[in-house]
Amino acid sequence: MDNLRARLRFGDKGEAVKLRRRKSQLYSKEDKNPLIGVLGLVCFCVVFRLINCFLVRTSFVPDEYWQSLEVSHRMVFNYGYLTWEWRAGIRGFTYPLFFAFLYKILHLLNYDSVHLLIWLPRVAQALLAAFADVKFFSLIRTLEKPDVARWTFFCHLCSWFSWFCCTRTLTNSTETSLTCLALCYFPLPGSKTHSSKKYLLLAALAVIVRPTALIVWFPLLIYHFCQEEHKLRLITQNYVPIGTLALVVSALIDCLFYKKWTLVQWNFLKFNVLHGVADFYGSHPWHWYFTQGFPVVIGPHLPLFLHGCALAFRKYKILLGAVVWTVVVYSFLPHKEFRFIYPVLPFCMVFCGTSLAHLKAWCRAATTVLVVSNSVLALYTGLIHQRGVLDVMDPVQALCDVSRNSSVPQPDVLFLMPCHSTPFYSHVHCPLKMRFLECPPDLGDEGHVDEADRFYDDPLLWLRTSFPYKSSLPTHLVLFDVLEKEIATFLQGNGFKRKEEIFHTHAPEGRVGGSIFIYERH
Repeated sequence: MDNLRARLRFGDKGEAVKLRRRKSQLYSKEDKNPLIGVLGLVCFCVVFRLINCFLVRTSFVPDEYWQSLEVSHRMVFNYGYLTWEWRAGIRGFTYPLFFAFLYKILHLLNYDSVHLLIWLPRVAQALLAAFADVKFFSLIRTLEKPDVARWTFFCHLCSWFSWFCCTRTLTNSTETSLTCLALCYFPLPGSKTHSSKKYLLLAALAVIVRPTALIVWFPLLIYHFCQEEHKLRLITQNYVPIGTLALVVSALIDCLFYKKWTLVQWNFLKFNVLHGVADFYGSHPWHWYFTQGFPVVIGPHLPLFLHGCALAFRKYKILLGAVVWTVVVYSFLPHKEFRFIYPVLPFCMVFCGTSLAHLKAWCRAATTVLVVSNSVLALYTGLIHQRGVLDVMDPVQALCDVSRNSSVPQPDVLFLMPCHSTPFYSHVHCPLKMRFLECPPDLGDEGHVDEADRFYDDPLLWLRTSFPYKSSLPTHLVLFDVLEKEIATFLQGNGFKRKEEIFHTHAPEGRVGGSIFIYERH
C-alpha cells in the first residue's frame, strides 16, 4: 500500500520528473536537409571568392599576364606579344586556350571590351577557387570531427597568400585549385570519397597546366602505389592510361598552335633545369624556402602549423611528407619564388585547423590574431602594393581613341622599365604602337643582346643611339621615378612633359620606383 501511495504522489517537488527524449525528425537540428547546407556553402564560397577577386588590384609577377592573357589575346585577336618562352616551345597552350575560349565568346557576342577581357578570366579563376574551397571542406568533414573541419576551413579562408594568389591568372593558381580538387579523391586514410581515376585525371590536368605539379604529386603517387593491394591493376588501368592520355592531349594542343610536334614538358625540363635558363631571372641560396619562402607563404599560420604537425603527424604524415618533399626539391633549384610552393598551402591548413581545435582556452585570441594579421596583409598586398603597373595601363589604353583619329599623329608608347613590368595588349585591346625593353636569356643565339641591361648601363647613350632623329622619337614614355634624374637632359631637350604620376609601391627597390611617370612629347 505504501508503495502505491509513493507512485501516486504527484506534488512532490523534491524530485524532478525525467522525460525520455524522443528522436523526432520534426525537431531534430542534426537532420536538416543536407542539400540546403551544401547550397549555402557553395553560395558562401562563390560570394567570398568574387569579393576576393575584385579586392585584388595589384600586380604580383609578369607571368600572370605574359604567359596567359597576352597569349590568349593573340590567339583570338591576332595581335599581341609572345615572349621568348613561346618561341622556344617551353610553354603549353592548354592554359591560355581556356581564356582564349572566353575571349572568343566575348568577340562573337561583340562584348569584347577591355574591362571584360581583364576581369572575366579573373572571375573564372575565382569560381574555380570557390569550387576547390567547397570540395576541400567536404573532404575535411569526412576525415575529421565537425569542429576540426570548421577550424581547418576557417584557416584556409583566412590565408593572406591564398587571397593574394587564387584569383590571379597564374598557372600556379590553377595548379593549386586542381591539386586541392584532386586531393578530395585521393585515398587518404579515412577518406570516403576516394576515386583513383578522378584524382589522377585532375592531377594530370595540373601537370599539363604546369609541369612542376608533378613535384607535389610524386610522393602522393608513390604512397598510393605502396598502399594499393592490386598494384599491377593500378599501373595498367590507371597510371599508364591516364598519364598517356594527358601527354597525348597536351601534345596535340601544342602541335596545333606551334604548327610542329612539340613536347612542352620535355622542353620545360631541358631549358629550366638541365640548361639552367631559369637562373637568368635570379637565384637564391639553398635555404631560402626554409628561412623566407615558406614562412612568408604560410604567414601568421606558421605557429599553428608547427603545433598541428606535432599533434597530427601520425594521421597526416603523407601530407606533411608532401610539403617537406616539395620544399626540399625546390630548394635544390637556384631560381626560387614564393608562388612555386603555393600548391602545398592547402595541405598545411589541415595541421593549422587541428591546432586551433586543440587550443580551447586560447582559441578566441588565436583566431582574432589570425583574422586581423591576415586581413592587413591581404588588403595591403591586394589593394596597395605594386598597383601602379596596372593603373598606368588606363591612361595608355585611353590613347586608343587618339589612334583611331587619322588627322593627328599616331601615339607611340615606349616603356622604359624593367622588361615585362606592365601588362601589354591584353589590357589595351587595340593595335596601339607600343614597345618595351626586351630581356630574353642567352639561348646560344649569335649576337644575343639583353636590351634592358644595355639601357640601364647607360640610359642616355641608349636613348641617343636608338633615336638619333626627333622624327623617330616616341610620343609617350612610361618610366619609374628613379630613372627620371638620369634621363632629365634627354626629356628636356626633346620636349617631353610629365603628364601623369601614378603611385606604385611604398617599398621601391633597385630599378623599380615608388611612382610611375608618363611623359608626353609636345
